[in-house]
Amino acid sequence: MTSGQIDPDITEDMLHAYVDGQLSAEDEARVEDYLAENPEEADLVANWQIQNQRLDALFPRSEAADRVARLDIPQDLPNRYRPALPLALTAALCLGLGSAGGWFAHDSVAPPAAMAPTALQSLDLRARQAHLVYAPEVLHPVEVAATDEAHLVAWLSNRLGAPLSAPDLSAVGFVLMGGRLLPAGEDAAAQLMYQDASGERVTVFLTAGAPGVLANFRFSDPAEGTSVASISWEDDRFRYAVVGALPRDDLMTVATELYRQFL
Repeated sequence: MTSGQIDPDITEDMLHAYVDGQLSAEDEARVEDYLAENPEEADLVANWQIQNQRLDALFPRSEAADRVARLDIPQDLPNRYRPALPLALTAALCLGLGSAGGWFAHDSVAPPAAMAPTALQSLDLRARQAHLVYAPEVLHPVEVAATDEAHLVAWLSNRLGAPLSAPDLSAVGFVLMGGRLLPAGEDAAAQLMYQDASGERVTVFLTAGAPGVLANFRFSDPAEGTSVASISWEDDRFRYAVVGALPRDDLMTVATELYRQFL
């Protein structure tokens, strides 16, 4: 929260609820008075509202609800999480809504232990390391080229234990180069590599997911000495990380397109 508050009871959670239309008329009025006196917060809330509109256009909530209905959600999940579950797959895409620490899904839609950050932190690290090793390669950037995409997809699907596709990212300016099999601890991982017209490359790193887990987006800033950032998330099939030396908004565009095709 920025400085200049006139109402200490207006929390960030309350602003999220305002954007999502979950406040009473009385609380809505309080928030609007607060925003009128805090222009920086008003700009932030306006951006959230625009993001919601764009996400609703990309991912209608009826589709998100259907996706959630197919998940094996634990029956002992606390009741306070259940009302928000149909919104979780869409809300998790709002990368601008989170804290500086990197978690962008709102508290009210984040399931408990299954969504612990350690799994995605580990995924991020492996995905970045693989990107830094293979993205600069000139002669052998991939193990199986895109010209043999059917074999690549079948091979990686078999090794990861779940059907995998190679998304078409031409709409956001990237073309599939190919991919490779990599280790992820004791498990297998897949890396798909894409390149744009300028030669910039992004990689998509995937490992097996866990039943009952909903998508949860996490942005990681470039590590010191590198320009490589990542966005990671997970669902009941895979854990995903898209990695590249792109501005955050551009990487978010790629991640959103990947999410749409993996949904």
